[in-house]
Amino acid sequence: MSDEKAVLWTAEDAAAATNGQATRPWTATGVTIDSRKVEPGDLFVAIKGPNFDGHDFVAKALEAGAAAALVSTVPPGVPGDASLLAVEQDTLAALADLGNVARLRSKAKVIGVTGSVGKTGTKEALRHVLSAQGLTFATEGSLNNHWGVPLSLARLPADREFAIFELGMNHAGEIGPLSRQVMPDVAVITTVEPAHLEFFSSVEAIADAKAEIFEGMNPNGVAVLNRDNPHFGRLLAAARTQGLSRIWSFGAHEDAEARLLDCSLHATCSAVTAVILGERIQYCLALPGKHWVMNSLAVLLAVKAVGGDVAAAARSLSSIQPVKGRGTRKRIHAARGALTLIDESYNASPAAMAATFEVLGKIDPGAGGRRIAVLGDMRELGERADALHAQLAEPLKAAHVDAVYACGPHMRALFDRLPAAMRGGWAETSAELAAVVTGAVKGGDVVLVKGSLGSRMAVVVEALSALDTRQDKNQSTSAAAQAAANGQRG
Repeated sequence: MSDEKAVLWTAEDAAAATNGQATRPWTATGVTIDSRKVEPGDLFVAIKGPNFDGHDFVAKALEAGAAAALVSTVPPGVPGDASLLAVEQDTLAALADLGNVARLRSKAKVIGVTGSVGKTGTKEALRHVLSAQGLTFATEGSLNNHWGVPLSLARLPADREFAIFELGMNHAGEIGPLSRQVMPDVAVITTVEPAHLEFFSSVEAIADAKAEIFEGMNPNGVAVLNRDNPHFGRLLAAARTQGLSRIWSFGAHEDAEARLLDCSLHATCSAVTAVILGERIQYCLALPGKHWVMNSLAVLLAVKAVGGDVAAAARSLSSIQPVKGRGTRKRIHAARGALTLIDESYNASPAAMAATFEVLGKIDPGAGGRRIAVLGDMRELGERADALHAQLAEPLKAAHVDAVYACGPHMRALFDRLPAAMRGGWAETSAELAAVVTGAVKGGDVVLVKGSLGSRMAVVVEALSALDTRQDKNQSTSAAAQAAANGQRG
C-alpha cells in the first residue's frame, strides 16, 4: 500500500491541540525529538530530559530543515522570524496533547501490544501483514515509553486504516497511562515472564502491570491473551474487571480461540497448522522458533479482531523478516572460513534466551564448525539474577551448544555452572569479550550473540562483522534482512 508523506500538522492545528502560539504558518510532515534525525518538513519538539535540553538544539534542527520547533522558551541563537510553536506548558505535555488529538481524529483500528517477550517482533509482524490489507501505521522501533508513545501517536496520519502501538514498562503504573493515550481497540499480551524482577516483587506483579493495557479500552474492545501462560487466569480476570467481554486466547490449549494443532520447526522457518476461531489454516512462518509460532497465532487473532483477512495475513507470514538485533543472520566470509552470525544483541530475558537457544540447536554448523553462544548479562532481574543466569546451562546443553563465551558479573554464574568442555571464555565487558571471540571463531561456526541492550553485545556483533573480507560486509542471508529499531522498555 502507498505510504507517501502527508501533512500531519499545520501550525493552526498544532496550536489548537497544545494551546500554543505559532509565530508563522507552517506545515509538518513528521515529528521528532532528536535533532540528529531531523528530516525536512519535521516538527522538532524540544524535550527537556535529565541529561539534555532539546531547546539547545532548536537552531540546529531548523537549519536541518525542520518545518518548525515546539518550544516552551525561545532559545538564544534562534532567528526572530523562525517558525516556532510556543507553549506555556512543558513540551513533553504538549507532545502528549498532539498525540491525544491525533488519536481522537484517527479512524484507524488500533492495536496495542505488550508482554514480557516478543512485543516488538509481534508489532512488526502485524505491521507486515496488515500493510498488505490497508494503510497501516506502527511504532518505529521500540518507542514504547512515556515519551515514545505520545511521539508515535503524534506521527499517526489521519488516513490510516490500521495502527499498531507498542507499550512497555519496567515499573508498575506505567502502561495504564500509555493505554489511556493509545485507547486500543485490540490489546495483545504476548506472554508474562520473569523480566524486570528488580522492580517487582513477583511475576504475578508483572502480570498485573501488563494488564494495565486494558485500562484504555472500551467494553467493545478485544483482549488477545496467551492461553498457555500460567498467568492467563490472572489476565483474564483483569480484562473482565475492566469491562471487556471479548477475550480471545491463543496457544496449544484446547480452549484457545487460536489453537495450535501442529508445527514443524526448522532452522530458518516453521510450518504451522492451526484453527483460528473455527477456521483451519496452514501456513509457513519465515521466522524460526516455537516462540514465533505462538506469536503468529496472536497476530492472526488480532487481524481477525480488526476485521482483516486472516488467510491473507497467514500467507504474508511467509515473507516476514526479523528486526535488527532480534534474529538477523549474516554470512561472514572471514580469513579462516565462512561462518554464520545470528544477531540477537538487542534484548534478553530468561524466556527469550531459552527460545533462542532452541533455534540455535536447529541449525547445523558447516564442516568442522561449532554452535557457539556469546552471551551478555540479562539486566533488571534483581536478587534472582545469578540464579536465573545459572539456570541457562540446561537449555544450552539441550541445544547441543559446543562453546559459550560470556561477559558480565551475572553471566559468571552461568559460566561456572557449565561443563568445562563448554567454557569458551569469560570477560568483564563486551569489548574484552569481542577480542576473545574474534580470535576463536573459525569456518563452519554458527555464532549466536545475545544479551540485554545495556550489556552492549552489539560490540561483539560489530567485531565479528569486521572479520568479513568482502567489500560488501552488509550482505545478509535471505532469512535475515534487517529492519530499523530503536528501543526502550519491556
